[in-house]
Amino acid sequence: MAQQASLDVKGLKCPMPMLRAKKALATLDSGDELTVYATDPGVQEDFAAFCRHTGHVLLQSSANEDGSFTLILRHK
Repeated sequence: MAQQASLDVKGLKCPMPMLRAKKALATLDSGDELTVYATDPGVQEDFAAFCRHTGHVLLQSSANEDGSFTLILRHK
């Protein structure tokens, strides 16, 4: 059964959200999901590019009313 993990990188600026997510994904197995909570306005574009290059799947990328972002990634 796939695991669910979460990562709060609110307040961190590029490249830290990406680096922390990459580290968190390294601890997960194929099919596991990582939910990332961030405030850096560039994360949606950064994570889309990251997934294109690494083979991970970006399941959700949404902006929240409070100015934060929620991204859900599935490990390749």
